[in-house]
Amino acid sequence: MYKDKCLEGKEEGKGKLCRCECGLRKNKNMLFGDLVPRSSAPRFTRDCHVGESSGSKPQDADYSIPLFGDELELSILARFPQSEQWKLSCVSKRYLSLVKSGELYRIRKEIGYQESSVFMLASGESSWMMFDRTFQSCRRLPFLPSDTCFLDADKESLCAGTDLIVTGRELTGGAIWRYQLVENKWIKGPSMISPRCLFASASCGSDAYVAGGIALEFSTEGAFGMGMEYGQTVLNTVEKYNPESLLWEPLPNMHRSRKKCSGCFMDNKFYVIGGRDKDGNHLTCGEVFDKEKNSWDLIENMLEDAPISTSQSPPLVAVVNNELYSLEPSSNELKVYLKGRNEWKNLGPVPVLAVVNKGWGVAFKSLGDELLVIGASVESSTNNSMSIYTCTPDPRANRLQWMRLDCGTNHLSPFILNCCVMVA
Repeated sequence: MYKDKCLEGKEEGKGKLCRCECGLRKNKNMLFGDLVPRSSAPRFTRDCHVGESSGSKPQDADYSIPLFGDELELSILARFPQSEQWKLSCVSKRYLSLVKSGELYRIRKEIGYQESSVFMLASGESSWMMFDRTFQSCRRLPFLPSDTCFLDADKESLCAGTDLIVTGRELTGGAIWRYQLVENKWIKGPSMISPRCLFASASCGSDAYVAGGIALEFSTEGAFGMGMEYGQTVLNTVEKYNPESLLWEPLPNMHRSRKKCSGCFMDNKFYVIGGRDKDGNHLTCGEVFDKEKNSWDLIENMLEDAPISTSQSPPLVAVVNNELYSLEPSSNELKVYLKGRNEWKNLGPVPVLAVVNKGWGVAFKSLGDELLVIGASVESSTNNSMSIYTCTPDPRANRLQWMRLDCGTNHLSPFILNCCVMVA
C-alpha cells in the first residue's frame, strides 16, 4: 500500500505544479525541489551532459525526486495535475512508462486523492478540449477517428473512471468512442446493450449509469441515407458501464419510459429526472435507483411547478455536497431541491443566457464543491464568446455569488455541444 506520507490534506490542488505551458516549474509550496538523476548527487556535474553516464554509451537519464524513497516519490507524482502529466512523459523513459502504465491513477485511488477535469466540445471545434478545474490549463485531445456521420450528428458524453465516453451514430449503427486518458487515444466500443440517444446519465465512482432515451434503430435506408435513424421506441431500460471489465450490465427497468431526461447521483442513489414519455407528454415525476435494494422508487410531482416549453432541453441539474440544483432555462434562475418537502427553492439568477436556446448549448455541472456554468454571459452585449462562471452554493442562501473565470477561452463559441467532468 502506498501511504499518504507527504501531505495530510486531500484537498484538490494541494502540492500542485505551476500550470505553465512553457515547461516544468516549481511552485513555492512544493516539497521536492529540483529534479536530478537518481544515480548522481543532487546536482549536475559540470563536465557531464544530461543523459550521459561515465560509460561510452549514452543512456536515458533517470530523473527522480532526491532524498525520498520509491513509495513517497510515487505518492508525490500521483498528485501531479492530470492535465499536465504529459510533461512527466518528457522527463525520462522511466516516467513515460510510469504515466502510460496507469500506475499513478491506481495510487491516486489508493490514497484517496482525486482531481476534477472538464472535457468540452464547443460548437465549431473539431477536437475535444480538456481543462483543469480552474481552467488555467488546457489541451486539445487527439482527433476522434470516427466517420463523418458520427462527427456531424448529435452526441452524448459521460465519464467512467479515466475514460471519456462519447456515444452517437455512425453509418453502420450506434457507436461509442472512448478517450483513454492514460493512453491519450480514442478507442471504439464497447456498445451498449440497447444503443440509445437523449438518455439520462451519471457517474458514481468509476462506474457510469445510463437510463431511458430513444432507441437507435438500424435501417437499410436510414435517416438521410445515413444507415441509422432515431426510432419511435422510448426506453425504460437501464445499464451500468464498468471501465475495468469493459462491459455494460443491465439493471432493473425504471417505472416509466422517458426520453430527454437527466440523471445525477445524490446520497449514493441514481436519480432520473423529467423528460417526456412515448406520446411526447412532459413527465413531472422523477425516479431513484437504490443500489443496495437494486430497485427503483417513483417520486411523484418532483418537477410539478417547473415551467416547460416546447423543444426545451433536458433538465439542467447538478449535485454539490449531496444537494440537487437546477438551472431553469425560461427564467435563468438557479433552484435547489428540498428533499424532505419535495419542493424547489429559488437561489437567484445565473449569469448565462440559458433562455436564448431553451437550455440547449449551456453546460451546467458540479465541479467538486462548486457549481460550474458555461455559455453566453448576460453581461456581454454581443454574446458571441464563451463565458465560464463558478460559485460555492449554499441551500440556505437567498442569492449566490458567481465568479467569472478569466481563462482565455473568449475565442470559443458560447454554444457547448458536449461537456462532462471527470473525477480521477
